[in-house]
Amino acid sequence: MFQLSVSGMFFARDRSARPPGRHFDPLAFGGRLLRLLPPNFAHRTAIRALKYGLAPTLKQDPSPVLATRVWDIDFANPVGLAAGFDKDAEALDGLLGLGFGFVEAGTVTPRPQDENPRPNLFRLEEDAAVINRLGFPSQGLDAFARRLARPRRAGVVGANVGINRDCTDPAEEFATGIARLAPLADYLVINVSSPNTSGLRDLQRGERMSEIIAHAREARDGAVGTGRRAPLIIKIAPDLDAAELDAVARAAIDGGVDGLCAGNTTITRPDSLHSIAARNAGGLSGPVLLRRSTEVLATLYRLTEGRLPLIGCGGIASGADAYAKIRAGASLIQFYTALIYGGPGLARTICADLARLLVDDGFAHVADAVGADHR
Repeated sequence: MFQLSVSGMFFARDRSARPPGRHFDPLAFGGRLLRLLPPNFAHRTAIRALKYGLAPTLKQDPSPVLATRVWDIDFANPVGLAAGFDKDAEALDGLLGLGFGFVEAGTVTPRPQDENPRPNLFRLEEDAAVINRLGFPSQGLDAFARRLARPRRAGVVGANVGINRDCTDPAEEFATGIARLAPLADYLVINVSSPNTSGLRDLQRGERMSEIIAHAREARDGAVGTGRRAPLIIKIAPDLDAAELDAVARAAIDGGVDGLCAGNTTITRPDSLHSIAARNAGGLSGPVLLRRSTEVLATLYRLTEGRLPLIGCGGIASGADAYAKIRAGASLIQFYTALIYGGPGLARTICADLARLLVDDGFAHVADAVGADHR
Protein backbone atom coordinates (compact mmCIF):
# COMPACT_ATOMS: atom_id res chain seq x y z
CA MET A 1 0.00 0.00 0.00
CA PHE A 2 1.25 3.47 -0.85
CA GLN A 3 1.53 5.41 2.42
CA LEU A 4 2.18 9.11 2.52
CA SER A 5 4.96 10.08 4.88
CA VAL A 6 4.84 13.28 6.91
CA SER A 7 7.90 15.35 6.26
CA GLY A 8 6.56 18.79 6.98
CA MET A 9 6.34 20.44 3.59
CA PHE A 10 7.01 17.53 1.28
CA PHE A 11 7.28 13.80 1.65
CA ALA A 12 10.45 11.86 2.27
CA ARG A 13 11.36 8.23 2.36
CA ASP A 14 11.50 6.16 5.55
CA ARG A 15 14.40 3.85 4.75
CA SER A 16 14.35 1.96 8.07
CA ALA A 17 11.54 -0.39 7.05
CA ARG A 18 12.82 -1.27 3.57
CA PRO A 19 15.19 -4.10 2.61
CA PRO A 20 18.42 -3.30 0.78
CA GLY A 21 18.79 -3.83 -2.91
CA ARG A 22 17.63 -2.34 -6.16
CA HIS A 23 13.87 -2.10 -6.52
CA PHE A 24 11.18 0.39 -7.40
CA ASP A 25 10.30 2.36 -4.27
CA PRO A 26 6.93 4.12 -4.52
CA LEU A 27 7.72 6.31 -1.49
CA ALA A 28 10.92 7.58 -3.02
CA PHE A 29 9.23 8.13 -6.39
CA GLY A 30 6.28 9.91 -4.75
CA GLY A 31 8.69 12.03 -2.76
CA ARG A 32 10.49 13.19 -5.89
CA LEU A 33 7.17 14.13 -7.49
CA LEU A 34 5.95 16.00 -4.43
CA ARG A 35 9.16 18.02 -4.27
CA LEU A 36 8.00 19.62 -7.50
CA LEU A 37 4.84 20.91 -5.78
CA PRO A 38 4.58 24.26 -4.00
CA PRO A 39 5.62 23.81 -0.36
CA ASN A 40 2.30 25.13 1.02
CA PHE A 41 0.34 22.53 -0.94
CA ALA A 42 2.72 19.72 0.01
CA HIS A 43 2.45 20.66 3.68
CA ARG A 44 -1.34 20.68 3.58
CA THR A 45 -1.31 17.28 1.90
CA ALA A 46 0.90 15.90 4.69
CA ILE A 47 -1.52 17.18 7.33
CA ARG A 48 -4.41 15.48 5.56
CA ALA A 49 -2.48 12.22 5.32
CA LEU A 50 -1.83 12.24 9.06
CA LYS A 51 -5.34 13.36 9.89
CA TYR A 52 -7.02 10.56 7.97
CA GLY A 53 -4.65 7.76 8.93
CA LEU A 54 -2.80 7.51 5.61
CA ALA A 55 0.63 8.07 7.16
CA PRO A 56 2.59 5.20 8.70
CA THR A 57 2.42 4.45 12.42
CA LEU A 58 5.96 3.44 13.26
CA LYS A 59 6.73 0.68 15.72
CA GLN A 60 8.42 2.04 18.80
CA ASP A 61 11.15 0.47 20.93
CA PRO A 62 11.07 2.76 23.98
CA SER A 63 14.32 2.92 25.90
CA PRO A 64 14.10 3.32 29.69
CA VAL A 65 17.03 5.74 29.56
CA LEU A 66 14.86 8.23 27.62
CA ALA A 67 11.86 8.25 29.96
CA THR A 68 11.72 11.50 31.89
CA ARG A 69 9.44 13.51 34.16
CA VAL A 70 9.19 17.28 33.70
CA TRP A 71 6.55 19.54 35.31
CA ASP A 72 5.09 16.39 36.93
CA ILE A 73 4.35 15.10 33.42
CA ASP A 74 5.71 11.74 32.28
CA PHE A 75 7.34 11.76 28.83
CA ALA A 76 8.16 8.46 27.12
CA ASN A 77 11.09 10.30 25.56
CA PRO A 78 12.26 13.94 25.48
CA VAL A 79 12.02 14.32 21.68
CA GLY A 80 9.13 16.55 20.60
CA LEU A 81 7.64 18.10 17.49
CA ALA A 82 7.87 21.88 17.56
CA ALA A 83 4.91 24.18 16.97
CA GLY A 84 4.28 25.25 13.39
CA PHE A 85 3.57 21.92 11.75
CA ASP A 86 0.09 21.18 13.09
CA LYS A 87 -1.15 24.72 13.57
CA ASP A 88 -4.79 23.75 14.14
CA ALA A 89 -4.38 20.49 16.10
CA GLU A 90 -5.75 18.44 13.22
CA ALA A 91 -3.31 15.52 13.11
CA LEU A 92 -2.27 14.81 16.72
CA ASP A 93 -2.82 11.04 16.62
CA GLY A 94 -0.85 10.65 13.41
CA LEU A 95 2.04 12.71 14.75
CA LEU A 96 2.19 10.90 18.08
CA GLY A 97 2.34 7.67 16.08
CA LEU A 98 5.66 8.75 14.55
CA GLY A 99 7.53 8.28 17.84
CA PHE A 100 7.52 11.76 19.34
CA GLY A 101 7.49 11.97 23.12
CA PHE A 102 5.30 15.04 22.80
CA VAL A 103 3.70 17.21 20.14
CA GLU A 104 3.16 20.97 20.34
CA ALA A 105 0.18 22.20 18.32
CA GLY A 106 -0.26 25.80 17.17
CA THR A 107 0.43 28.63 17.02
CA VAL A 108 -3.29 29.32 17.52
CA THR A 109 -4.76 32.82 17.54
CA PRO A 110 -7.96 33.87 19.34
CA ARG A 111 -9.80 34.62 16.08
CA PRO A 112 -9.39 32.91 12.71
CA GLN A 113 -6.99 34.63 10.34
CA ASP A 114 -5.47 33.93 6.94
CA GLU A 115 -1.80 33.41 6.20
CA ASN A 116 0.30 36.28 4.91
CA PRO A 117 0.28 36.78 1.11
CA ARG A 118 2.07 34.11 -0.89
CA PRO A 119 4.79 33.25 -1.55
CA ASN A 120 5.39 32.86 2.17
CA LEU A 121 7.25 29.54 2.44
CA PHE A 122 10.62 28.70 0.89
CA ARG A 123 12.77 25.58 0.87
CA LEU A 124 16.53 26.12 1.03
CA GLU A 125 17.45 22.68 -0.30
CA GLU A 126 21.21 23.22 -0.33
CA ASP A 127 21.11 24.16 3.36
CA ALA A 128 18.40 21.69 4.51
CA ALA A 129 16.64 24.81 5.76
CA VAL A 130 13.35 26.68 5.43
CA ILE A 131 12.25 30.31 5.48
CA ASN A 132 8.65 31.06 6.37
CA ARG A 133 6.65 34.24 6.70
CA LEU A 134 3.24 32.64 7.19
CA GLY A 135 2.20 34.99 9.98
CA PHE A 136 0.09 32.74 12.29
CA PRO A 137 -2.52 31.36 9.89
CA SER A 138 -5.11 29.89 12.23
CA GLN A 139 -8.64 28.53 12.33
CA GLY A 140 -8.98 30.18 15.75
CA LEU A 141 -9.48 29.03 19.31
CA ASP A 142 -12.92 27.46 18.85
CA ALA A 143 -11.80 24.89 16.28
CA PHE A 144 -8.50 24.27 18.07
CA ALA A 145 -10.18 23.69 21.45
CA ARG A 146 -12.75 21.29 19.98
CA ARG A 147 -9.97 19.11 18.60
CA LEU A 148 -7.94 19.14 21.81
CA ALA A 149 -11.03 18.02 23.71
CA ARG A 150 -11.41 14.84 21.62
CA PRO A 151 -10.04 11.49 22.82
CA ARG A 152 -6.62 10.83 21.33
CA ARG A 153 -3.67 8.47 21.30
CA ALA A 154 -1.64 8.39 24.53
CA GLY A 155 1.01 11.09 24.53
CA VAL A 156 1.77 14.60 25.71
CA VAL A 157 0.29 17.51 23.74
CA GLY A 158 1.13 21.17 24.26
CA ALA A 159 -0.68 24.23 22.93
CA ASN A 160 1.24 27.19 21.50
CA VAL A 161 -0.71 30.45 21.81
CA GLY A 162 -0.32 33.65 19.80
CA ILE A 163 -2.16 36.87 19.00
CA ASN A 164 -4.00 38.14 15.94
CA ARG A 165 -2.15 40.56 13.72
CA ASP A 166 -4.73 43.32 14.43
CA CYS A 167 -4.36 42.88 18.19
CA THR A 168 -4.46 46.05 20.31
CA ASP A 169 -4.01 44.40 23.74
CA PRO A 170 -1.48 41.55 23.57
CA ALA A 171 -1.66 40.65 27.27
CA GLU A 172 -5.43 40.27 27.04
CA GLU A 173 -5.29 38.20 23.83
CA PHE A 174 -2.68 35.84 25.24
CA ALA A 175 -4.79 35.48 28.38
CA THR A 176 -7.84 34.63 26.25
CA GLY A 177 -5.99 31.76 24.59
CA ILE A 178 -4.49 30.52 27.85
CA ALA A 179 -7.85 30.53 29.64
CA ARG A 180 -9.53 28.57 26.86
CA LEU A 181 -6.85 25.91 26.49
CA ALA A 182 -5.62 25.50 30.07
CA PRO A 183 -8.08 22.69 30.88
CA LEU A 184 -7.30 20.86 27.61
CA ALA A 185 -3.53 20.98 26.99
CA ASP A 186 -0.78 19.22 28.93
CA TYR A 187 1.28 22.41 28.80
CA LEU A 188 0.92 25.93 27.37
CA VAL A 189 3.38 28.07 25.40
CA ILE A 190 3.22 31.83 24.90
CA ASN A 191 4.78 32.67 21.54
CA VAL A 192 6.33 36.14 21.69
CA SER A 193 9.10 35.34 19.24
CA SER A 194 7.76 34.80 15.72
CA PRO A 195 9.29 37.37 13.34
CA ASN A 196 6.23 37.33 11.07
CA THR A 197 3.72 39.27 13.20
CA SER A 198 4.54 42.97 13.40
CA GLY A 199 5.66 44.07 16.88
CA LEU A 200 5.43 40.59 18.42
CA ARG A 201 9.11 40.28 19.29
CA ASP A 202 8.99 43.61 21.14
CA LEU A 203 6.88 41.82 23.76
CA GLN A 204 9.95 39.88 24.93
CA ARG A 205 11.32 42.99 26.58
CA GLY A 206 10.88 44.72 29.94
CA GLU A 207 7.55 45.46 31.52
CA ARG A 208 5.55 44.13 28.58
CA MET A 209 6.86 40.62 29.19
CA SER A 210 6.06 40.86 32.89
CA GLU A 211 2.54 42.08 32.11
CA ILE A 212 1.91 39.21 29.70
CA ILE A 213 3.15 36.65 32.23
CA ALA A 214 0.98 38.06 35.01
CA HIS A 215 -2.17 38.05 32.87
CA ALA A 216 -1.45 34.57 31.53
CA ARG A 217 -0.92 33.08 34.98
CA GLU A 218 -4.12 34.65 36.25
CA ALA A 219 -6.03 33.31 33.25
CA ARG A 220 -4.53 29.83 33.61
CA ASP A 221 -5.22 29.62 37.34
CA GLY A 222 -8.76 30.95 36.99
CA ALA A 223 -9.60 28.52 34.20
CA VAL A 224 -8.65 25.36 36.08
CA GLY A 225 -9.56 26.41 39.63
CA THR A 226 -7.99 24.09 42.17
CA GLY A 227 -7.27 21.36 39.61
CA ARG A 228 -3.98 20.64 37.88
CA ARG A 229 -2.37 23.77 36.43
CA ALA A 230 -0.87 23.25 33.00
CA PRO A 231 2.76 24.46 32.97
CA LEU A 232 3.23 27.88 31.36
CA ILE A 233 6.25 28.33 29.07
CA ILE A 234 7.56 31.38 27.18
CA LYS A 235 9.05 30.84 23.71
CA ILE A 236 11.80 33.33 22.87
CA ALA A 237 13.83 34.24 19.80
CA PRO A 238 17.44 33.16 19.19
CA ASP A 239 18.31 36.72 18.18
CA LEU A 240 18.27 38.27 21.67
CA ASP A 241 21.55 39.70 22.96
CA ALA A 242 23.09 39.06 26.39
CA ALA A 243 21.27 41.91 28.13
CA GLU A 244 17.94 40.87 26.63
CA LEU A 245 18.44 37.26 27.69
CA ASP A 246 19.21 38.39 31.21
CA ALA A 247 15.98 40.43 31.28
CA VAL A 248 13.97 37.45 29.98
CA ALA A 249 15.43 35.15 32.62
CA ARG A 250 14.64 37.61 35.41
CA ALA A 251 11.10 38.18 34.13
CA ALA A 252 10.51 34.44 33.91
CA ILE A 253 11.71 33.72 37.43
CA ASP A 254 10.07 36.75 39.02
CA GLY A 255 6.82 36.12 37.13
CA GLY A 256 6.60 32.49 38.13
CA VAL A 257 6.53 30.87 34.71
CA ASP A 258 7.31 27.17 34.58
CA GLY A 259 9.83 27.10 31.77
CA LEU A 260 11.36 28.67 28.67
CA CYS A 261 11.66 27.46 25.09
CA ALA A 262 14.77 28.57 23.19
CA GLY A 263 14.01 29.26 20.56
CA ASN A 264 12.15 30.25 17.44
CA THR A 265 13.29 31.02 13.89
CA THR A 266 15.95 33.65 13.21
CA ILE A 267 15.83 36.80 11.11
CA THR A 268 19.60 36.65 10.56
CA ARG A 269 21.16 35.25 7.39
CA PRO A 270 24.50 33.58 8.19
CA ASP A 271 27.19 33.74 5.52
CA SER A 272 27.30 29.94 5.41
CA LEU A 273 23.97 29.73 3.55
CA HIS A 274 24.24 28.55 -0.05
CA SER A 275 20.67 28.69 -1.38
CA ILE A 276 19.53 31.65 -3.45
CA ALA A 277 16.23 31.40 -1.55
CA ALA A 278 18.05 32.76 1.52
CA ARG A 279 17.38 36.28 0.25
CA ASN A 280 13.69 35.97 1.11
CA ALA A 281 12.36 37.70 4.21
CA GLY A 282 10.95 35.67 7.08
CA GLY A 283 12.09 33.34 9.83
CA LEU A 284 14.94 30.97 8.99
CA SER A 285 15.10 27.47 10.48
CA GLY A 286 17.35 24.46 9.94
CA PRO A 287 20.84 23.22 10.88
CA VAL A 288 22.34 26.68 10.41
CA LEU A 289 20.47 27.68 13.57
CA LEU A 290 21.92 24.93 15.80
CA ARG A 291 24.96 26.72 17.14
CA ARG A 292 23.29 30.02 18.02
CA SER A 293 20.16 28.47 19.49
CA THR A 294 22.29 26.17 21.68
CA GLU A 295 24.33 29.13 22.88
CA VAL A 296 21.12 30.91 23.88
CA LEU A 297 19.92 27.78 25.65
CA ALA A 298 23.17 27.44 27.60
CA THR A 299 23.03 31.12 28.59
CA LEU A 300 19.48 30.74 29.90
CA TYR A 301 20.48 27.65 31.87
CA ARG A 302 23.25 29.63 33.56
CA LEU A 303 21.07 32.69 34.16
CA THR A 304 18.27 30.63 35.71
CA GLU A 305 20.77 28.42 37.56
CA GLY A 306 18.92 25.37 36.31
CA ARG A 307 15.77 26.29 38.24
CA LEU A 308 13.50 26.39 35.18
CA PRO A 309 13.06 23.44 32.79
CA LEU A 310 14.12 24.47 29.31
CA ILE A 311 12.97 23.22 25.90
CA GLY A 312 15.80 23.26 23.37
CA CYS A 313 14.62 23.99 19.84
CA GLY A 314 16.49 25.09 16.74
CA GLY A 315 18.62 23.25 14.20
CA ILE A 316 18.23 19.70 15.54
CA ALA A 317 18.59 17.04 12.85
CA SER A 318 20.25 14.12 14.66
CA GLY A 319 20.63 12.36 17.97
CA ALA A 320 23.97 14.13 18.45
CA ASP A 321 22.25 17.50 18.03
CA ALA A 322 19.61 16.54 20.58
CA TYR A 323 22.28 15.36 23.00
CA ALA A 324 24.17 18.65 22.66
CA LYS A 325 20.99 20.55 23.59
CA ILE A 326 20.42 18.35 26.63
CA ARG A 327 23.99 18.74 27.85
CA ALA A 328 23.63 22.51 27.35
CA GLY A 329 20.60 22.57 29.67
CA ALA A 330 17.50 21.32 27.85
CA SER A 331 15.16 18.99 29.72
CA LEU A 332 13.21 18.45 26.49
CA ILE A 333 14.03 19.08 22.83
CA GLN A 334 11.99 19.84 19.71
CA PHE A 335 12.52 19.86 15.97
CA TYR A 336 10.42 20.44 12.87
CA THR A 337 12.42 21.53 9.81
CA ALA A 338 14.49 18.33 9.85
CA LEU A 339 11.33 16.31 9.12
CA ILE A 340 11.29 17.88 5.69
CA TYR A 341 14.66 16.40 4.85
CA GLY A 342 14.78 13.37 7.18
CA GLY A 343 11.34 11.85 6.71
CA PRO A 344 8.78 10.33 9.06
CA GLY A 345 11.22 7.97 10.79
CA LEU A 346 13.43 10.78 12.07
CA ALA A 347 11.98 11.01 15.59
CA ARG A 348 12.52 7.30 16.06
CA THR A 349 16.09 7.55 14.73
CA ILE A 350 16.93 10.50 16.97
CA CYS A 351 15.58 8.63 20.00
CA ALA A 352 17.67 5.55 19.24
CA ASP A 353 20.85 7.56 18.70
CA LEU A 354 20.24 9.71 21.75
CA ALA A 355 19.75 6.63 23.95
CA ARG A 356 23.02 5.18 22.69
CA LEU A 357 24.94 8.40 23.37
CA LEU A 358 23.55 8.62 26.89
CA VAL A 359 24.48 5.03 27.70
CA ASP A 360 27.94 5.44 26.16
CA ASP A 361 28.58 8.38 28.49
CA GLY A 362 27.37 6.48 31.54
CA PHE A 363 23.99 8.17 32.07
CA ALA A 364 21.25 5.92 33.43
CA HIS A 365 18.51 8.46 32.66
CA VAL A 366 18.30 11.41 30.28
CA ALA A 367 17.52 13.75 33.19
CA ASP A 368 21.00 13.04 34.58
CA ALA A 369 22.58 14.57 31.46
CA VAL A 370 20.65 17.86 31.59
CA GLY A 371 23.18 20.69 31.96
CA ALA A 372 26.14 18.30 32.06
CA ASP A 373 28.34 20.78 30.17
CA HIS A 374 27.99 23.29 33.02
CA ARG A 375 29.32 20.99 35.74
